[in-house]
Amino acid sequence: MTGITFIFSAFAIIRDIYGHFSRDDGFAMASHVALSVLLAVFPLLIFIAALAGFFGLEGAANSVSDLIFDAWPQSVADPVVREIHQVLTVPRGDILTFGVVASLWFASNGLEALRTALNRAYRTRETRSFIILRLQSLGLVVAAAVIMIAFTFLVVLGPLVIEAVVTWVPGLEEQIRSLDLVRLVFAGLLVGIGLLAAHWLLPAGERKVVDLLPGVLATMVLWMICGAAFGAYLARFANYVSTYGGLAGIMSALVFLYICSLAFILGGELNAALIRQKGLIRSARARSQPPAGAGG
Repeated sequence: MTGITFIFSAFAIIRDIYGHFSRDDGFAMASHVALSVLLAVFPLLIFIAALAGFFGLEGAANSVSDLIFDAWPQSVADPVVREIHQVLTVPRGDILTFGVVASLWFASNGLEALRTALNRAYRTRETRSFIILRLQSLGLVVAAAVIMIAFTFLVVLGPLVIEAVVTWVPGLEEQIRSLDLVRLVFAGLLVGIGLLAAHWLLPAGERKVVDLLPGVLATMVLWMICGAAFGAYLARFANYVSTYGGLAGIMSALVFLYICSLAFILGGELNAALIRQKGLIRSARARSQPPAGAGG
């Protein structure tokens, strides 16, 4: 009986996700998020470059740009990374100039697109002030920039840790170096924490952290699967150059971000469906219990 109940619950959750995703134009929202993120990522890199250059951390900012574009099509990543490296040739003191402040503002627009998508996924209506929301987005962009710069120091420390481990346990050298374990672990933690923060802070309403974990984990799994599948498709079947010419790199990046946006929205839909299902179960249990004082 428990197995049958589980099957019906799983079917109800899947139907809830599909129905709400379709009714709220999930595919159109994914397009909006993908384009907004594409327009936001370049200003974000400019801000990170200025912030790192201001403190003389040229190497750190280079590592951040390489980290962000690791999964991007090379034809899109290379020109941007070259320009960022040129910005970082000397420490910059213009972090508060109009250009960098404008970059910070445009980068925050990407978070606002994520907020809109999550509000739809969680079935919530935004009631907070525009000023409060924008200040939150700006603060999160600054925090993300600082965290990504700090992450590069962990990447730098990684080889030092590996050398220490290999010195004490020489037999582990090949396994550790082949897996690049330190980088993978910290990159996974960074993505997971970022997703959790987005689901917790951006949408309206309050949710428990434990209720957000299923959608975060599902999104990360979908990103890995879809990223590998899309990379294989580009390598074997797609010929974007003949179709889009000079725009091939941009189109590849946009399609990649669209797939990532779909996975992100579906993660929110999964959380919302699970929360709703839990509420229905609690209501059913409450109705099945006799009123206090009833019976003999």
